[in-house]
Amino acid sequence: MKKILIFAAATLLMSSCGLYNKYERPDVNTKGLIRDAVSDVDTLAVSQQDTASFGNLPWRAVFTDPQLQTLIEQGLEKNSDLLNAALTVQMYEAMLKAAKLAFLPAITLGGSSIGNIQTLYTDPSQVTRAYSFPVSASWTLDFFGNVLSQKRSTQMKLLGYKDYQMAVRASVISGIANCYYTLLMLDEQLRLVTAMSEMSKETWEMMKLQYQLGRVRSTGVQSAEAAYLSNQTQANDFRRQIRATENALSLLIGQPGQQIPRSTLAQQSLPAEFATGVGVALLKNRPDVHNAEMNLASCFHDVQTARSKFYPDITVGVSGAFTNASGTLNPGKWLLNLFGSLTQPIFMRGALTANLKVSKLQYEQAFNSWQTAILKAGNEVSNALVNYNAYDANSKIEQQRIEVLTKNVEDTRALYKSSGSTYLEVITAQTQLLSAELSKVTDDYNKMVNVITLYTALGGGGK
Repeated sequence: MKKILIFAAATLLMSSCGLYNKYERPDVNTKGLIRDAVSDVDTLAVSQQDTASFGNLPWRAVFTDPQLQTLIEQGLEKNSDLLNAALTVQMYEAMLKAAKLAFLPAITLGGSSIGNIQTLYTDPSQVTRAYSFPVSASWTLDFFGNVLSQKRSTQMKLLGYKDYQMAVRASVISGIANCYYTLLMLDEQLRLVTAMSEMSKETWEMMKLQYQLGRVRSTGVQSAEAAYLSNQTQANDFRRQIRATENALSLLIGQPGQQIPRSTLAQQSLPAEFATGVGVALLKNRPDVHNAEMNLASCFHDVQTARSKFYPDITVGVSGAFTNASGTLNPGKWLLNLFGSLTQPIFMRGALTANLKVSKLQYEQAFNSWQTAILKAGNEVSNALVNYNAYDANSKIEQQRIEVLTKNVEDTRALYKSSGSTYLEVITAQTQLLSAELSKVTDDYNKMVNVITLYTALGGGGK
């Protein structure tokens, strides 16, 4: 009998070996994940040594404007989405603690009451009091990994929510920086439109004088006035956008809408050289990619849990009571009782099989989501690099246009005074100059936005 029991126990343990597997990352091909920002066909060739990527920099090293840093610090302290993400992590930490305690025995004191005291009248001349304080402890033996796999699944979910917290943190940082640079762009555009408005007003005054001298017709004065009024409406629109952006930024940093202290666009200094790191680094740095993998790992352990349900539940325990139940033992003594139970599921109407199948399908879904997250990360890095280079090139071209058009405005105005050009040429030159200046400001802003996008796409913002 002893040999039979040993053989049966060994068989059960061997059959449960597959339930104690740890999660290992599946193979994933990251070759060609990031496209070259210049070539239309080649992928970015990155060496293994290029692991000190732009995304590894602390956010203070990227956003060096002191006023922006103050705003980011306030956002990290007061943003409601980030606070809620931290609370979610705390909830899963509590759940993980409970999952770890599942390995310990359950101890209960008493049944319907903590203790029981009885008064016995066995003899009219003598009263005997009997008491009983029952205690029981039970322990589920995790031979088949049910409790272990549930604990590991909870661990993976906790790591996933920590990644979610870091993703929200990066989103808050990038959102604040985006709003801040938008304000700088709008400030600069308002300055340019205001300056051009003053110039167009001078042109209008000049046209009115020329009209009084009979050198131009009334249509010239009307066109100059219309150009001036157009600049006024542009200025009002920029003021409206500034107010709306200040309100949006105030919401991000957890305060009522108000004026935001800031510097100027010309004072900004952002990195211009970017090391993107190898594709595998994205798997470690990107919170959303790592979160997707932790979800995959959680589903892996859920499959283990579902498989363990086919095996028996083994529970051992002890119950006892400190009692003088006979009414004659005083002081009382401990009465102990050892017990054990084994429950083997046989027919559960297909529930266990369905649960295992669903768990496997959920694992496949999680794997597909992880692969998509990796590809998405590569696309975001590629797009940010391409966009940065394109806007940088456009900004340089617009600077050349501005230099040409500035000279064109000066020459056209001088020629007009000597009747060497028409009023339409003057107005057209001024309009083209303003358009080029506004375009350059927009290109410079878009360069900054894509620096933010690249930093976030490489997993930055969480330090």
